[in-house]
Amino acid sequence: MDIAEVQRRAWANKLVKGFNTVDVAMEFGLLTAEVSEAFIAWRRREPGLGAELADVLIFLAGLAEMAGTDLAAEVERKLAANEARQYQRDDRGVLRRVDGEPFAR
Repeated sequence: MDIAEVQRRAWANKLVKGFNTVDVAMEFGLLTAEVSEAFIAWRRREPGLGAELADVLIFLAGLAEMAGTDLAAEVERKLAANEARQYQRDDRGVLRRVDGEPFAR
């Protein structure tokens, strides 16, 4: 399954079930809650970590659709940018970006 299909299916499920499709702020809150649930599952070494991570992706895909964002294209663009970045450790051993603005998108 690819990212575009995840986004399409997540959105279709929202429509069929009558879930939120308009309140972006609420969706960010729900996504944050899902990330928290995944963290708790990881921290407690619970067997449901995979399902919680899947929930994070599903909520993210739905949010991307709400925002009119082609998540697959954005992930591809961001991966290419990240792969092109260069890093070096400073004198304290901290990894620092050396090819431009440290917080550039």
